[in-house]
Amino acid sequence: MADRAPRPAEQTVADPAEHAARARRSTLMSKLWVGFVSLLVLFFASFAVYVAVAFIRAPQLLAKGIGVGVIFVVLVTVAVLAREVWFGRQTERLADLLEAEGGLPEDDLPRSPGGRIDRAAADAQFEVYRVEAEAAPRDWRTRYRLALAYDASGDRRRAREAAREAVRLHRQG
Repeated sequence: MADRAPRPAEQTVADPAEHAARARRSTLMSKLWVGFVSLLVLFFASFAVYVAVAFIRAPQLLAKGIGVGVIFVVLVTVAVLAREVWFGRQTERLADLLEAEGGLPEDDLPRSPGGRIDRAAADAQFEVYRVEAEAAPRDWRTRYRLALAYDASGDRRRAREAAREAVRLHRQG
């Protein structure tokens, strides 16, 4: 190791085994964090509903309105949380299916020492998946790979749109 010259930061590529182990740890930590935050939201939601019921039982009309408003906000919050957890689970399921088929793209883009993907390399790879998705617009696999390419290029909004489309296409058939 001492005789090997270091590579410039923009060309650093992690060892695939090391990268896979880091990805598994990151996935586990993400799941634990989502679980913790979800439990925290549910705890505060239950407390808010408890207080809202007390407001609804109060004789004043304004208090009743506040209680109903709080319950509405809690319901919307829990619905959004459930939708996001469901979305995460569905995209994880598609990744597992694609990996089992051997269709999951290899994560071999150059990274900085901090783990950030080289943007120029991601943009170049993106074109491959964009063309693939345009050639087969009804295939959830191409749409999912496109979502990964958007994500690697830093376009999170389009990555989520493409992933939602992949989930929809997979459910259809």
